[in-house]
Amino acid sequence: MNETLHDHLPEPVLIPAGGVRLSGILTLPPHPLGVVVFVHGSGSSRLSPRNRFVADQLVAANLGTLLFDLLTPTEEARRENVFDIPLLAERLGDVTEWLAARPAAADLTVGYFGASTGAAAALVAAARPGRGRSIGAVVSRGGRPDLAGDALGHVTAPTLLIVGGLDTAVLELNRAALMQLAGVRQLAIVPRATHLFEEPGALEHAALLATRWFERYLGAPAPAARVPVA
Repeated sequence: MNETLHDHLPEPVLIPAGGVRLSGILTLPPHPLGVVVFVHGSGSSRLSPRNRFVADQLVAANLGTLLFDLLTPTEEARRENVFDIPLLAERLGDVTEWLAARPAAADLTVGYFGASTGAAAALVAAARPGRGRSIGAVVSRGGRPDLAGDALGHVTAPTLLIVGGLDTAVLELNRAALMQLAGVRQLAIVPRATHLFEEPGALEHAALLATRWFERYLGAPAPAARVPVA
């Protein structure tokens, strides 16, 4: 096991949000560069093996992580809640405020890592001012940024959209959404990867891209210039 992960075991947490309490897993290495909040897609949870894999890579790079359930089990039973982007974004805002109030994380810049529909919630939340703190960076993995709608034009945090090269429909949606983002933005295509990044090496490639993005932008002021589109 990686020494960083071994020395800093994840902490189970309960987070008050929207009148309910959400289960989460918080991991903070010593002197982290920032903390990344994971926003999973429909049908997933804080226990998502793909997000946990990415989270492990971030912790190994001295970044804190928070994985949490967007909905309670009762709420998940209502299918419409799973795709209610405004509701999920509101929950994410509550969780970000909760994180800001914890002494160990109070001075850390927050990033969002969204997957599938969770990427839309992350972008909507990042576009809203006054929710505890500004967001330092956003990464979307196989996301649906198109579901963020007009909020895309208000996202100023540096945003990386990671898409599998064989995930053609989602790739086109990401290309269209990329041009609507207001700040630094980049599209990264993982060759020969499909939507879930199940191919050998695909998830590792995506995790490396995400790690580099968060290392670059968390804890540093967001630059005004846009980076070239990959």
